[in-house]
This record gives sequence, C-alpha cells and structure tokens, in this order.
Amino acid sequence: MKVEFYGHVRQYKNVQKEIDANVQEVLLSGNYVQGPMLKRFEGEFAQYSSTRYAVGVANGTDAIWLALMALGIGPGDEVITHPNTFFATAEAIWIAGATTVFVDCDPRTKCIDPAKIEAAITPKTKAIVPVHLYGQCADMIAIKKIADQHGLKIVEDNAQAIGAAGPGFKIGELSDAATTSFIIQKNLGTFGDGGALVTNNADIDAKVRKLRNHGSTARNVHSYGFNSRLDDLHAGVLSAKLKQIDAWNDNRRKWAARYTAGLKDCQTFTLPTELPGYRHVFHLYVIETKKAEHRDKLVDFLVKEGIDAKTHYSIAIHKQAGYPWGKGARLVGSVANAEQNAATCVSLPMFPELRPDEVDYVIAKVREWDKANG
Repeated sequence: MKVEFYGHVRQYKNVQKEIDANVQEVLLSGNYVQGPMLKRFEGEFAQYSSTRYAVGVANGTDAIWLALMALGIGPGDEVITHPNTFFATAEAIWIAGATTVFVDCDPRTKCIDPAKIEAAITPKTKAIVPVHLYGQCADMIAIKKIADQHGLKIVEDNAQAIGAAGPGFKIGELSDAATTSFIIQKNLGTFGDGGALVTNNADIDAKVRKLRNHGSTARNVHSYGFNSRLDDLHAGVLSAKLKQIDAWNDNRRKWAARYTAGLKDCQTFTLPTELPGYRHVFHLYVIETKKAEHRDKLVDFLVKEGIDAKTHYSIAIHKQAGYPWGKGARLVGSVANAEQNAATCVSLPMFPELRPDEVDYVIAKVREWDKANG
C-alpha cells in the first residue's frame, strides 16, 4: 500500500465544484488583485477568527514581519520565540530588523515554554512570537500575563493551527495580531503561497493594508511599503475551503485519535500530547523517538514500506547555517527540549481525506518497526 503525506488532489476533488465556481467568478470579473473576492474572503476569515479585521498578504512569513513593522518593531528591538519551528518564524523577525531571542519549548506541547520567557526579557524586548506548533495552541493565558506585566506586544504565529483553541480563549483573542500561512500543505491551504493576519486593532489593520500595497491607500500616492498581496484567485480557493475547515479539522482529530489508540503501547517513541481544555487540530501528527539514532531509521523504514513519513524542523533554527545572521539572534538558557524535539521528530501522514485502511496500515508498520527495535 502507498500512503501519501498530503491529500491535496483528494481534497480538491471533494470541493472542486465550489473552488471552480469561485475561480471562474474571479476570472470573469477581470479583478485579480485587491478585488472583490479578496475583500469577501477577508470578511469571512475575520468572522471565522472572531476578530474585527483580516488582511490577506502574500505568504505567512510576510504576515509576521508586517505585523511587527505595524507595531513599530525593528532595529535595536528584541523579539522572543523558540527555535524548534519552521525557519520563517525567526526569519520574519530578522527581516523586520529586530533581534531574535530564543528560549526553550515546553516538553509536552513543543510550543514556547512561558516559564522560560521572563529570563529573556531585557530593556530591548518589545514582543513575543509564540508558535502554535503542529496544531496545538501555546499557553496564551500565561504568555498574555507576562506580556502585560512587561509592556510587550504579542504576534501569534498561527501558520499551523487554524481552528485550534485553548481553555477559554481562541487564537487571536489574547494578542495584538495572529498571523497565518495558506501554503497548500496547511490545514487551510491554497494552490500556492498565501497568508493573512487577523487583529482587533484598527491601527494594525490600516498599517498592514498600506504596507502590503507599496505604501499606498490611494491611486498614485505612495509612502514606505512593499508588494505583499493575497491575489483574488487564491482568495477564491480559500473562501471555498474555509466553509469546510472545522469538519476537516474534526477528521484530523479523528485520525490522530486512531493513531494514538493504535500506538499507545509502543516502546521506542512518545506520542503527541493534547492538554486538557485544548483543541489540537493536528496539522502534523508528530511522534518522537526515544533515541535520536532511531529517527532516520524509522523514517527510512516507513518510506520503503510505501508510507510517506517525513521530519519537520529537524534542524533547530539556532543550528542552521549562518546563525546568528550577523549577531542578529541569541539564546537564553538551555534549549535542550527544543533540540531534542528537532532531533527525534517523525511526522506520520495526516490529512482529512485519509482512509481508515491507510491509517491502520501506518499503525501496523510503525508497530512492526517498534517491535523489531524495542
């Protein structure tokens, strides 16, 4: 049996009628950039996110650094995040001109550990960028308390957790802005790149709209800005898919529960954790091998058996080539949990359109490997 990692074509076929209708509407309108479909999707996405505003931009990386710029964060400032995430989180801070400060992750959730944040705060600290990793919310209540005590801004990196929630909060509710990516492999993805930020702050909304469009709010009138716009064709795809996102996330949770039930007694790796009161949306289902040397062997075994297993963020950001980018980043304390996560992570196939027989085949092969190596 062959088991894909992503089910892009299956998903398209399931909503092809809706997507094709929206794309046709855009094509026949003649309005492809900052047109009515983008405006419609922004309204829909803000409503879904329970925020006043949503701004579509070119990609998730841009969404982070444009949010930081709208908050006045740049050279001489420091922004705290953690290193076991996709490179773009730190890259966006760097592009904004600020210094990235890394602290460790929570060993259970792999999200930023709030207990490590205060030690990293200096007079230069201006913001925290928590990443909702793998589809699990960071502890926004604790992070918000720290930010309020120290007068810091919060920009959530929500590229992986659309539809997730914590106990008593939704993503975007406790921050200045929450950003997301719409690249195809995300829970809500378009056929290419795309991104957005949501906010309840009218000033951030206005500044990002201006920054994304060459610093312009009126034709032929420009100030400082960039070219980072979500095209209407992508907005049409996303508008069609947004109606399905909660059902798709429910499917992801169903497959995650099936994986967990089938693998819970294995000895060579640990399973993902969903904390009480949280809604994990399983952008990725990540297990961690107890021995680092087992990680690549397990992946190789699964690939040979027809299972497209992968590793995600297997090199922590502070160990990437060129770090610290002209002294534009630093570590505070041990980041042993983040380094272990990077060294031992294995992502099993996870998408809403998986079939029970495919999930059971993956379980059987992982159990086979576990028995042989336990």
